[in-house]
Amino acid sequence: MGDVLAGIHATWEFEPDSVLIRFTRGNRSTPKLFQVLDERRIPLEALESVTVYPGKRGTVVLHAVPRAGADPLMDAAAGQLKEAADPYRLVLPAERGTLAEYYADELRAVLPGPAAGPAARCLVPSVGAPLRFKAYDGKAVFDGEKVSFRWSWTGASSAKWKAGDQSYTVSELAGVEWRSPEALDGHLRLLFRGGAPGGAGERPAQADQDPAAVVFGLGYGPVHESLPFAAAVLEAAREAAPALPAAAAPPRDPAGVAERIRHLGELHSAGLVTDEEFRNKKAELLAEL
Repeated sequence: MGDVLAGIHATWEFEPDSVLIRFTRGNRSTPKLFQVLDERRIPLEALESVTVYPGKRGTVVLHAVPRAGADPLMDAAAGQLKEAADPYRLVLPAERGTLAEYYADELRAVLPGPAAGPAARCLVPSVGAPLRFKAYDGKAVFDGEKVSFRWSWTGASSAKWKAGDQSYTVSELAGVEWRSPEALDGHLRLLFRGGAPGGAGERPAQADQDPAAVVFGLGYGPVHESLPFAAAVLEAAREAAPALPAAAAPPRDPAGVAERIRHLGELHSAGLVTDEEFRNKKAELLAEL
């Protein structure tokens, strides 16, 4: 596609095989998570669906949904992000709704769709290690190969002090459980391939008693620090696990290509697409047949 659509907190650049999302920096209203992410390249095969719907106060939203397993950030978030902090939402002025619908149609025509199922591997890289943040009961550090917890004097439970500072290699991990710091029981808990570290017995039910977890509190482990941390650990754990076979790409639908050309002609007639853009995009679409 090769076009750019600028929104309020981000800009989407549409490329033949991906969408490059650049988040706005230096704007105080931009969610801190977006500023940490900076920019993300989303392969089209990582997306399951895309919709357009009315936003708040005279805006329209172009919203993409990643496939399960494709983006460790969204998998770690597990639906806990507030709507405004969803990095797959592009908020636009309402008058750009027609263009948003056009790009949504363009994306739908090439996405693998829900039938493709979960992605066999991470397709959207997380924020790279090393990463660290301060939790209520200790400090968490991830260097790309191991996760370390160092307990604080004031916040850590006696169970954690008894166990001592902890360090776990990626090869031990099956994943991570992240409960948003905006929740009452916010925490980050490591998940192990054997169910418990070292094949030990049953783990404590409460995160504040579990040496393989840190707990959050007011001002500790904020979303923009702890979620990228969780995503990086999850990505590393998945990369260390055996890969599943990749799903085959769906065939092109001639009727769908014809519908996209028709829609493109409507935009051209309405003056929203220039003559050159119309010719180039029509050629691209015909080349798919």
